[in-house]
Amino acid sequence: MPHQGLDILITEEKIKKRVKELGEMISSDYSGREIVVIGILKGAWIFMADIVREMSMPVSCDFLGVSSYYDSTVSSEEVKLISDIRVPVGGRDVLLIDDIIDTGFSIKFIKEYLQSKGPSSIKLCVLLDKPSRRKVDITVDYRGFTIPDRFVVGYGLDCGEKYRNLPYIAALQ
Repeated sequence: MPHQGLDILITEEKIKKRVKELGEMISSDYSGREIVVIGILKGAWIFMADIVREMSMPVSCDFLGVSSYYDSTVSSEEVKLISDIRVPVGGRDVLLIDDIIDTGFSIKFIKEYLQSKGPSSIKLCVLLDKPSRRKVDITVDYRGFTIPDRFVVGYGLDCGEKYRNLPYIAALQ
């Protein structure tokens, strides 16, 4: 039963199906290799937990915390590192997992930051892509869904720390 004031954009069933497909694609692309999966906090933790369970190769997991929203519903161009990774990434394949990419400023900052640590590769997997909001040229290697320019919640995404636990993606009305 959806919460009042929310329009469901992507159902729980569609998310599960797409996460399984993405996990299979990533497993195929990295077959025979071990990767470091880095989730971007806080929004990506549910997506990351589900997708790594669909991967068939060995993975190390860590998290990186950044902020660009500062209690707003609009991303700022200023990105701040809040918490760093602990797993070494030098010479290793890194897969970044994020909940949503809109302007691209946060992911650009994160990729440049991680690149300075010397990984052999960095690829990006996002659950949601809002290309209409892009201000930075970023390659998305694995995309769950392309969505319109609406503020969305659920499946890890929040508004004022609420709605993360919803099993679907919904837009605030």
